[in-house]
Amino acid sequence: MHEIPPLRLSALTTLRTGGTPERMLDASTTPELVDALADVWSRGDEWFVLGGGSNLFIGDEPFDGTVIRVLTRGIEELPSPHEGRIRLRVQAGHSWDDLVAHSVEHGYAGLEAMSGIPGTVGASPVQNIGAYGQEIQETLVEVELIDEGAAEPIVVPAAELGLGFRTSVLKHHYGSVPERRAVILSVTVDLLVATERVVRGEQLRRALGLDSDAPVPLTWVRERILATRASKGMLLDDNDPDTHGVGSFFQNAIVPEAVARMLPPECPRWPVAPDLDAVTVIPLASYEGLVPATKIEAPDVKVSAAWLIEQAGIRKGFALPRSRASVSTKHALALTNRGGATAAEVSELARFIQNRVHSEFGLVLQPEPVLLGVEL
Repeated sequence: MHEIPPLRLSALTTLRTGGTPERMLDASTTPELVDALADVWSRGDEWFVLGGGSNLFIGDEPFDGTVIRVLTRGIEELPSPHEGRIRLRVQAGHSWDDLVAHSVEHGYAGLEAMSGIPGTVGASPVQNIGAYGQEIQETLVEVELIDEGAAEPIVVPAAELGLGFRTSVLKHHYGSVPERRAVILSVTVDLLVATERVVRGEQLRRALGLDSDAPVPLTWVRERILATRASKGMLLDDNDPDTHGVGSFFQNAIVPEAVARMLPPECPRWPVAPDLDAVTVIPLASYEGLVPATKIEAPDVKVSAAWLIEQAGIRKGFALPRSRASVSTKHALALTNRGGATAAEVSELARFIQNRVHSEFGLVLQPEPVLLGVEL
């Protein structure tokens, strides 16, 4: 590890907010990262790790603690126990989009719809990143991590991470602490060896404009996804203020089917698949020879937060008076820093949008990024 003069966090986060930490460490290898964490934990410092800074909304005040920058990189190819597949073990600090590019270039399918997502690989399981119906949990095998205060890293199967819609047991949700406070050191995914594939999933097919089941090249999928994200201001560009944010600031709302029925029929929505493999456990002492019929409930529904925002009267490009924070001119779900906006200005805009959507539709939009030193 290397201690460096602390940099202002607004220069290291894509939303461009955040004060200067008391202390900053750089870790370029896994042993350096483990040593840096051990150092911080032994000191009892407040701390957090910083990857690409693309999913952080940090307050304006100086951070009274240590920031560890994760700069590890590398992709290792491993055999898969499944025929026609391959495993990639990737260091936590590796760029996520560089991993996707590597996979597509080598003919490994399973990540292509997540092209252009900013940030690092180590952050991907924390909030179970996804785009156009594809999520990291579909290919994730395991992670190597170190729990806070532990002496040695361990390997944890994906099934133990509590992966859900943009969440895991590792995520710092607004208003709560993670169920498991740990740092990911590497991520292993299992991918299909194929240069083209049949695209499944309504969201992805619609985004790609597909109307047939013919296989399409992975390179074509990646190019179309990157173009789509660029048109929405979701590809980082120093010269485009619409990209100076955290991507989608609010999560799409997950609501019961009965609630979704009360929304206008034109509101975009997608069913959240129910657990068809749920197991019914009957205590032996109470078993009478009959297995009760499985109660099938209507699946929850994911509804478009961007649609809710626009229908609540918040248009693309909207800004409060004298504020340097605004809704993106390209996408209603992105809050952006138009140049020198404070965290307080971004917070004020986020609260205004939440209040308008709640007033109009009775739903409270939840922030997607991790919030540090910020209140909504």
